[in-house]
Amino acid sequence: MGCHELTNSGVPTACALFPGDVTLRPLAERQNTVVRWTEYDRGGHFAAMEAPDLLVDDVRAFFRALRG
Repeated sequence: MGCHELTNSGVPTACALFPGDVTLRPLAERQNTVVRWTEYDRGGHFAAMEAPDLLVDDVRAFFRALRG
């Protein structure tokens, strides 16, 4: 399946990007309903070990917003 064939899943999605992560926002938004997009200046590919405070806060904020 090529990029031009992707359809939006309709699933609320959060993206947390840490230094070194490579993501194309337009592609992410084409396939997902991005409701939260956060870019951090510390951490890395293993964010859960390198910056757990940032990752936990981001996940909590995402689900808090979904609950309204």
